Amino acid sequence: MIEAQPPADAIAAVTHPDPYPWYAALRAGPPLVFDTGLRLWVASRPEVVRAALRDPALRVRPPAEPVPAAIAGTPAGEVFGSHVRMNDGPLHAAIRPTLAAALSAIDPAQAHADALAVAEAGIETSDALGDPSAACLAFPVRAVAHLLGFTLAELPSLSASTADFVACLSPLSTPDKLTAAGAAAAALMARFEARVGEPTERDGSLLASVRRASPQGLSGPLLTNLVGLLSQTCEATAGLLGNSLVALARDPDRRRRIGTQWTQLPALVEEVARRDPSVHNTRRFVAAPTHLAAIALAPGDALLLVLASGEADPLGFGHGPHACPGRDLALILATAALQAMLSGGLDTADLQRRGWHYRPSVNLRIPVFH
Repeated sequence: MIEAQPPADAIAAVTHPDPYPWYAALRAGPPLVFDTGLRLWVASRPEVVRAALRDPALRVRPPAEPVPAAIAGTPAGEVFGSHVRMNDGPLHAAIRPTLAAALSAIDPAQAHADALAVAEAGIETSDALGDPSAACLAFPVRAVAHLLGFTLAELPSLSASTADFVACLSPLSTPDKLTAAGAAAAALMARFEARVGEPTERDGSLLASVRRASPQGLSGPLLTNLVGLLSQTCEATAGLLGNSLVALARDPDRRRRIGTQWTQLPALVEEVARRDPSVHNTRRFVAAPTHLAAIALAPGDALLLVLASGEADPLGFGHGPHACPGRDLALILATAALQAMLSGGLDTADLQRRGWHYRPSVNLRIPVFH
């Protein structure tokens, strides 16, 4: 077998068959390096990445472009611009505590049971095991939508709209995909507005928890952030689930040891989240003069923070003010979907024989099984 060449840079590493030796070499070098090709400062040491994620001078979006120009003024841009993950300052401070409180109130056992039922229903009504890549994208989104109070019958169309919407998050998307993303964002917002307008909602739903946690009620920014929750689940948890399948495909002995002992799956998924995470990097933009690793940074500078180079250091869910509040839920969703797929008969040895590559992306590692 011909070994793959090392990745050309930290962006190419995301979809490389095995970027981790290259990440280790990068981590062993200077704490902050300017990549002239990417025109970005690249940080790969965990302590430097953490410092950057805590620095208030480093923002999640360029100050002059809070919404990408390609989607500004569209429904997709409206959702993007209101998402706390893409904001610093007052909006982030107002919305994130509400979402974090609602997510922390979820009962883990009930969430696992619900997500398992949703995935099993998907397997019964589709060719999910014949197309595990599509299942990885769909099942976690459907589980979150069900937690939000949507019915089983509504879940396929919601996951399809979410898959269309996430195209607006990638700089690699074509104009046609961006147009479809705008239409999907409008459709998703309409579905959430209709759900909120109903006189009752499912007792114990995540939507009810958000309503209770919000002193202002379910306002527009909160609804756009619930759409954002679906989009973040779609890609990040798809990668976590897919990379868990890859881990089992690469280690048939472990798959045999697990057998049907599904209580072993949470440890596997958590290990994958550390060692082969779905989110490999994130960016920060300098809004005010600051220093990082003794390097002076000026407004207009941009950084690429390599979250996946920490040698099992758990940075895949972020750190600091923008640490993912849905970390525990993501692990539950991936575990439940993995259990449903394995108990439904998915053969990881067959995945190994068929192989996989990684979906084109600048920051997300999502396998596409052949």
